[in-house]
Amino acid sequence: MVHDGLVDFRHFDDIWRDFPALVPCALLAPAIRPDVPVDARLASLTGAARSRLATAREGELAEIQAWRRAFAQMGLKPTQYRCAAESLLRRFRKDGVLPRLHPLVDLCNAVSLAYAIPVAAFDVAKITGDLGVRYAVGDEEYLTFAGEVERPEAGEVIFCDQAGQAHARRWTNRQSGLSAVGEKTATALIVAEALHDRAASDVPRLMAALGDELAAAFGATPTAAVLSRSAPLFTFAP
Repeated sequence: MVHDGLVDFRHFDDIWRDFPALVPCALLAPAIRPDVPVDARLASLTGAARSRLATAREGELAEIQAWRRAFAQMGLKPTQYRCAAESLLRRFRKDGVLPRLHPLVDLCNAVSLAYAIPVAAFDVAKITGDLGVRYAVGDEEYLTFAGEVERPEAGEVIFCDQAGQAHARRWTNRQSGLSAVGEKTATALIVAEALHDRAASDVPRLMAALGDELAAAFGATPTAAVLSRSAPLFTFAP
């Protein structure tokens, strides 16, 4: 709930129940600007992804296989609906580069490539009240990047705020156009989630690496935390 101007991000109890291997982290990144050069910072991260893809396709990576199993558990065909990290790796393997969108998004995408873990970034100004990862009821609204409004199916895992706005569909599959990071974004909530066997060690490493990259690029250190079933809340001032 919103309290004293603060906002809670959390995964709901039934998500923890159904996906006990989940290890998420959250970062609040302030002082975001659209004109920050990040080319040099991207090189080592994409280089790490290129090295991994030289010996294995993205679908063979343990991180991606864990998400494929989760998608199958959710009733989704894993090769039709892919987690964001798999989609990025697949595109990167084919094209050798990723499109440049915004320095924050570019850094998040590069870290996601390097660790093969989905990373989402939300403009906090577009989130109403608390934000939670939960099963959809069926009356929530999701805004596509094309400007169309969709309703997630009941039982679908979504990121949803207190106004019933779905900020991501099919969990780590696709974000909403509503809270996408853009030129006017000043503060972003960044969430990374993993399910594979090494997630408990890999997610803190990802969080530290991403925090360092953001601090170096934007000059402000993010607030960050690894979340768990016993400590599921990330509370922040929007």
